[in-house]
Amino acid sequence: RVSVGIEDIKDLIADLEQALE
Repeated sequence: RVSVGIEDIKDLIADLEQALE
């Protein structure tokens, strides 16, 4: 889909936080 939902952003942030740990 074209638009990025808030849930999608939350998932991306969660993945980044796990990668930084």
